[in-house]
Amino acid sequence: MTSKNTIPDNVKTIHLIAVCGTGMGALACMLKDLGYVVTGSDANVYPPMSTFLLGKGVAIFEGFDVQNLAYGPDLVVVGNAVRKDNPEAVKLNEMGLNFCSMPQALNHFVVAGKKALLVTGTHGKTTTSSMLAWILHVAGLDPSFMIGGILLDFDGNYRLGNGGYVVLEGDEYDTAYFDKGAKFFHFDPHVAILTSVEFDHADIFNDLAHVKQTFGRFIEKFSNQNYLIAYDQDENIDDLLAGKNINIQRYGQQDSSQWQVESAYVKPPWNCFKVTQNGQEFGEFKIKLPGAHNRSNALAAAAAAHQLGISSDVIAKAFETFTGIKRRQELRGVKNGITVIDDFAHHPTAVRETTRAIRPYYPDGRLIAVFEPRTNTSMRDIFQDEYSHAFDMADIICIRKPPLLEKIPEGCRFSSEKLVEDLKKQGKDAVYFPDTDAIINFLVGNARAGDVVLVMSNGGFDSIHERLLQVL
Repeated sequence: MTSKNTIPDNVKTIHLIAVCGTGMGALACMLKDLGYVVTGSDANVYPPMSTFLLGKGVAIFEGFDVQNLAYGPDLVVVGNAVRKDNPEAVKLNEMGLNFCSMPQALNHFVVAGKKALLVTGTHGKTTTSSMLAWILHVAGLDPSFMIGGILLDFDGNYRLGNGGYVVLEGDEYDTAYFDKGAKFFHFDPHVAILTSVEFDHADIFNDLAHVKQTFGRFIEKFSNQNYLIAYDQDENIDDLLAGKNINIQRYGQQDSSQWQVESAYVKPPWNCFKVTQNGQEFGEFKIKLPGAHNRSNALAAAAAAHQLGISSDVIAKAFETFTGIKRRQELRGVKNGITVIDDFAHHPTAVRETTRAIRPYYPDGRLIAVFEPRTNTSMRDIFQDEYSHAFDMADIICIRKPPLLEKIPEGCRFSSEKLVEDLKKQGKDAVYFPDTDAIINFLVGNARAGDVVLVMSNGGFDSIHERLLQVL
């Protein structure tokens, strides 16, 4: 028997390999909500995803095993973390089962018949797509969405609505072992947002040119039926759009752009700004997310919403009531006057913008930045020098040794010690730590009332937030 990369008619049973990832877990729940019998397997089955899936009625197998496919599912969805030598991947081929990737399944079962609103770019995808989904919800358009972060307003990262729009976070990461193209190639967006183009995902992309080539292929697919809303202060985006005869609107602060932030000020807890469209006032808005980068994210969401016919008044109401996303400048707690904030920042641009964003909200205390480099990119020496300019707004800088450094070949590893040395040469109060326990001990002994501890990592960071709050 020969397996096929196809989705057959009359599917009833679906198995997901590597079900406990954020995207795959959301897809499993959506498929279950749509009425399919859903099973899944993963190497690491643990809360909160495991309990969430079990609560939804998704049967989970711990570990990858050929017996997990013994019941002969009508379709197998293969996550992008799955290698071709995975025992279940091998077995599905031996059994001749139909299989597909996560974006193929999402497109077929969720997006079909709806207009896709796709948010792409190196930075800001999760926040921008979350804002856009909330605007559509407040507007009564009952959207569907699948986003890479937990929206506090929905207490989840997915939703199946009855409306005509679906909001998607468009990932440039590869699709599956049998499809090395970007995930966002699978979607034909009615409206797309492009926030930024920088080098990231060093395990997938060779260099910036490779990244630009991928985004360029995405833009080449656009027809006159698509609308692209693109940031106006990114030279890489300028290069990609040069000579393109498609529907483009630019947003940011350039005089030539259709959408601009005209003026802005901070009045805690509000980040306030005025927006103009083609030089005319569009509206005055306020959001609870700090920073110029979040004003840009909001501006992009507003431009997309306007394209769908949503009024500035509705957009303003949505922005004021939007409570945010977990791990995006998320307040984790205050203990003895010390504030602990969690953020997903890991790229040097994101680290810089996040520290700049937080600083004005806590003018009287010290900003203590705690950084764990753990992505495939940040653990390499690619941005070794750039990180030394990413912490300018911090008063104390705590840099952890990368926890998975052995994954990176010697000779191209990031050095936390060197970063600390470089920061000290600039007169910064920077400290190197070999592990998380040492950071917690340092903070307990040095943080004082009024300080803000900003923890930045794309991982769990050994539960540093909860542990710190417990012992402060």
